[in-house]
Amino acid sequence: MNTLQAGDKAPQFSLPDQNGDTVSLSALQGKKVLVYFYPKAMTPGCTTQAQSLRDSKSALDEHNVVVLGISPDPVKRLPKFIEKHELNFTLLSDEDHAVAEEFGVWGLKKFMGKEYDGIHRISFLVDESGNIEHVFNKFKTKDHHQVVLDYLQGSAE
Repeated sequence: MNTLQAGDKAPQFSLPDQNGDTVSLSALQGKKVLVYFYPKAMTPGCTTQAQSLRDSKSALDEHNVVVLGISPDPVKRLPKFIEKHELNFTLLSDEDHAVAEEFGVWGLKKFMGKEYDGIHRISFLVDESGNIEHVFNKFKTKDHHQVVLDYLQGSAE
């Protein structure tokens, strides 16, 4: 796994959202974009992470940050996740994990003694020009939103 780093150009991607509409990173130029990769909708850790981002939306809005959650879930699974947890941001389907591979977050994982390929829970803050400003790779799911907000508040000073 070769994860992108701060200063790298963010890969330009277009993926279907929860409604089947195509969302492109390039269309969000001029805003900061939190691209967060999560393994699977409706699982406990992913739900905790998504709910915390939902509850932090107004604070993220103050920093001109758009949230995009990306998982290998099929499009049809995403609306259920949004509705059940009243999520207020866009989820994208990366079923073939091509975008995850471009960001360097798809790779070998271990869980309960088994090895498999999957998404590593890493987030990228893409700046207004399309470059990776910061990589968030050390956090607990329940603290992810706070790690992001702490960074944003520190970078604004």
